[in-house]
Amino acid sequence: MTDAASRDWLRWPHDPDRPRFAYGADYNPEQWPREVWEEDLRLMRRAGVNIVTLGVFSWSRLQPGPDTWDFGWLDDIMDRLHENGIAVDLATATASPPAWLTTAHPEVLPLTRTGETVGPGARQHWRPTSPVFRRYALELTTALAEHYGGHPALAAWHVNNELGCHNVHDYSDDAAAAFRTWLRGRYTTIDGLNHAWATDFWSQRYTDWEQVLPPRLAASHANPTQQLDFARFSSDALRDHLRAEREILHRLTPGIPVTTNFMVMGHTADMNYADWAHEVDFIANDHYVRPEPGGADELSFSANLTGGLARGRPWYLMEHSTSAVNWRSVNPAKAPGEMARDSLLHVAHGADAVCYFQWRQSAGGAEKYHSAMVPHAGADSRVYRDVAELGRVLKEDLAEVAGSGRLPARAALLFDWESRWAVRRDSLPSSLLDVHDEAMSWYTAFLDAGVRVDVLPTDADWEGYDLVVTPLLHVLPEATARRLTSYAEGGGHLVTTYFSGIVDENDHVHLGGYPGPLRELLGLRVEEFAPLPEGVRVALDDGSTGTLWSDRITVTDAGTQVWARYADGPLAGGAALTRRALPGGGSAAYVSTRLDEEHRTALLNRLLDGAGVESELPEELRGRVELTVRAGEGVEYRFLTNRTDEPVKLHQLPGTPLTGAVAAGEEERVLAPRAVTAWRVPVSGPATR
Repeated sequence: MTDAASRDWLRWPHDPDRPRFAYGADYNPEQWPREVWEEDLRLMRRAGVNIVTLGVFSWSRLQPGPDTWDFGWLDDIMDRLHENGIAVDLATATASPPAWLTTAHPEVLPLTRTGETVGPGARQHWRPTSPVFRRYALELTTALAEHYGGHPALAAWHVNNELGCHNVHDYSDDAAAAFRTWLRGRYTTIDGLNHAWATDFWSQRYTDWEQVLPPRLAASHANPTQQLDFARFSSDALRDHLRAEREILHRLTPGIPVTTNFMVMGHTADMNYADWAHEVDFIANDHYVRPEPGGADELSFSANLTGGLARGRPWYLMEHSTSAVNWRSVNPAKAPGEMARDSLLHVAHGADAVCYFQWRQSAGGAEKYHSAMVPHAGADSRVYRDVAELGRVLKEDLAEVAGSGRLPARAALLFDWESRWAVRRDSLPSSLLDVHDEAMSWYTAFLDAGVRVDVLPTDADWEGYDLVVTPLLHVLPEATARRLTSYAEGGGHLVTTYFSGIVDENDHVHLGGYPGPLRELLGLRVEEFAPLPEGVRVALDDGSTGTLWSDRITVTDAGTQVWARYADGPLAGGAALTRRALPGGGSAAYVSTRLDEEHRTALLNRLLDGAGVESELPEELRGRVELTVRAGEGVEYRFLTNRTDEPVKLHQLPGTPLTGAVAAGEEERVLAPRAVTAWRVPVSGPATR
């Protein structure tokens, strides 16, 4: 294996041609005496562990000094793992620089927006643009690649770890110099920058590149396009570090795939993973479920989006938790069944690897109260027994599912990182808006309606879907606007929401009325925003209520139907929900407020009917069970996840259950609370749309 096409998944050292689920965790043997290692290997075999990630935070062990190397302990555990049939995802260990490096070179430490130095003592205390840090990090990467590139246990390379989790925004002089270089590449001339940043406002005009700085603490609102560009630059700077390590690994170990762990979850959105997805040989993600109502739905959303980034290929769940985490204000343990549900819901959305942080729960350090596959209580514990049972399920019950892709849905939900960055900053009509929250509300509506939807980045190929929803697509370049228009005019059904289509890629308002280049397509015009204060609700004449936002809409096309009007307040009688039928059979709908959950689902069902999209679930299961489908050769694997805390009876379902339901011979199958089951359903014809 030497070409890029051969690096699309793990290199299994044992029986390489057999698809299987990877199952394991981050393993930190350096935290433990060697007599514990033998117990670890025995318990890994019992639990069905077949892969571990090594070396994530081992730089100080591997390189005790600038000219000193110690690979002996890692050689030992790599050999032992291979002897026990366990593969290794080997980290480059560059996530946390050692004390000797930051002492000798304090200039690698990041600076905050207010000019404070981020000191060592935790992790990720390094500047993404520091040439000094880059030199030492690539030296370590080279040493590891040269030493372990031929090791039989090596299945993949793991660049750094959670890039940008704590150091995405650095305001140092290194960052300022790199930012100016990045801006030159984007705008070419200082006049181009001045135009993009609208610097004639507040006398911000630049006459020399050296005058340009990151958006450090300012007397008032920093330039909004400067803020947006700095967000882009910060993501790109980390991506550039990923590329630098990856290129060394590809050159020295051409047959070994390279990845890094994304953080597609909740409110972690400082890295543009739609861009990063093209830089790795396979997608890997970390996710930690929210211990609150709707947490499993958010997990599903994030797993779905990760599958969208993977473009239908297998992906790697690099980290999640067996039970409690340690970094929330209160960290409850998972209820019975939740660990398996959280894992299998990722599998349902295309993950072919299920791994945790970490293997053995630490006795000391900042994450000693973070759960693990082997908890403080040891193997005689509910957590470890659940871990071993899940390993059995992946190895035996679901073995045939490994290697299958996810079957595309008929509806798509678009997620745009740049819109999220733009909507999170200051000096906007409302500070209450959040792209992730709005997207999640629509995703929940799809789950409540029992309809599968694919969550995709805006640069994906979504033109073939029957219905496309674009929540809060605030940053809308002309090219994307043309794609949306062509999609709807070609027969697709488009749904967009308030505060969408407002600015171009330079954060300049599309003039002539909102929503800019979508006005003609939607058949309406908004002259003025009417954001709603926190806690204020507005009634619509269809019985629904809206929050956060409203618009003063003028309908401009006779073909635009008003589905609901505002029933009270200053906009009473004005259009709130509209849909324009297009000559080519498509449509364009506009939702000008954030609807309550019940009526958002009702609206979505009406939109789905208009697009000819139906639920694949029996009516009694819709809303109670989430359906996700993976497809193999002549077969579909339909995963059903119980979204409730009550047993759900499964009727009228074709196929054969693989796991999670009662015995197939019984008259009635019941899906336990928070449980996941997979069903094998033979199909004729191609398995993809």
